[in-house]
Amino acid sequence: MTATIGKALDWWARTKPDTTAVVFSESEISYRALRDWSSRIARTLVEAKGVKPGDRVGLLGPNSLEWPVAAHGVLKSGGILVPLNSRYRPAELRKIADDAGISVVIVAPGFEQLAEDTAAIGESFTVVPYADLAALREGGADDFRVDRDPDEPAAIQFTSGSTGLSKGVILTNRTLMSIVFENTLTEEGFRPGTTTLLVLPLAFTPGLVYGLLITGVLGGTLVVEPELNPSNAVKLLEKHSVQAIFGVPLIFEAISRAPEFEDADLSSLKTAIVGGAAVPVPLLKRWAGKGVLLRQIYGMTEAGGVATATLREEALEFPDRCGTGSIFTDVKVFDDKGEVAAPGEEGELVVRGPSVTPGYWNDPDSTAQALRDGWLHSGDLGVADEEGRIKFVDRLKDLIISGGINISPVELEIAIGEIPGVQEVAVIAANDDRFGETPAAIVTASPEVDEKKIVEHCEKVLADFKVPRYVVIRQDPLPRLPSGKIAKTMIRDEYKDVDTRFARVR
Repeated sequence: MTATIGKALDWWARTKPDTTAVVFSESEISYRALRDWSSRIARTLVEAKGVKPGDRVGLLGPNSLEWPVAAHGVLKSGGILVPLNSRYRPAELRKIADDAGISVVIVAPGFEQLAEDTAAIGESFTVVPYADLAALREGGADDFRVDRDPDEPAAIQFTSGSTGLSKGVILTNRTLMSIVFENTLTEEGFRPGTTTLLVLPLAFTPGLVYGLLITGVLGGTLVVEPELNPSNAVKLLEKHSVQAIFGVPLIFEAISRAPEFEDADLSSLKTAIVGGAAVPVPLLKRWAGKGVLLRQIYGMTEAGGVATATLREEALEFPDRCGTGSIFTDVKVFDDKGEVAAPGEEGELVVRGPSVTPGYWNDPDSTAQALRDGWLHSGDLGVADEEGRIKFVDRLKDLIISGGINISPVELEIAIGEIPGVQEVAVIAANDDRFGETPAAIVTASPEVDEKKIVEHCEKVLADFKVPRYVVIRQDPLPRLPSGKIAKTMIRDEYKDVDTRFARVR
């Protein structure tokens, strides 16, 4: 019998059946109920929907009680779980559906039309509404499970790539279990029975891996919020004696500004990890004043989410560092010769360890580029000190990270380039007080194109967080390199203060 998520769920259902597995708003579900309900979903997917081992099954919807149950059901059916961002538009979902070869999509209420519109512009897939899942909630004990080889894909997490569009990061049972194992071996890590608060989407890597899977394998309780509500988050931290929370700096900043924060008892909180953007020192100190040391991390979906995190005792002493790696995971800085850089020398951050993905789904070229000589090449720029503490410096890639969410400039450039009259476009990152970064589009276009037309088009084809908040229309051609490529570096330099020189368009 392989070490699988489903086997762990079955264990907790037998040994502590009445322990709460998931809390969502005023609803909750025990481990026994979670096992039985997800098993009935798995059985239905196999017997009624034709899901075979290795088939890709999408899950489309915001945070809910049904989402984690459905996710477990997909995994137990032998299918490969493909979480889908419910904020995407049909064209964006179509790209993922095609890349993954999705045959079935489980859809939350209110998103049926989005699923139908996506299916209508490409290869069709079977739509399973949440109503079908609700009908399976009641019933007798059920432990239906299709176990697969631990090195076969269990999930595909799509993430934006530096050269354009999303790439499917493969997560196997072995890599997922390695993440769980490595995160339980230190004092700062997760523990069996840990209660975790999740205010991020379950469909994102932190929600799926650190929320649903780690908490579930360890027999803990996952408290899921529909969305970030700072005051409610503080109340939940106290009410459930939450021991673990994670997110981008924006989340910790918002919670710390809630009126309830000052008098809250946060003594139960043992694991608090923050990443995705630079963490201001005042924010670290504000949480430290409550007895909570925020541990800054460096990671990526390809490395299981977290490759390295600051040790608790060094969190305030080294506020711009993110640790030296993990017990089994190495994080190094390579120079341009592919050798370990000297302390203080900037270079590319590379990762090696059991939590690293075996590759990208159906994309051997990207896999070969990222995984070389046993190392995952991040495309990020970093530096290490004499003790090996890593500091993230900048991205070698062009990704825009807005509130911890990756946005691919090329995807926006393609969308804007479709507008009649647009001659060329470059999308860069603009400073944003709330989200850290936000997209800015620099456009050369004919007179009939204005900022409103560009924004309206983007709103039709892109998720709202991708729509540029700054649009600069110019008559002069964009600068180019001798190769003919647009000179992004020159454009970034010219518009480095775009947020102060130009008005926001949305």
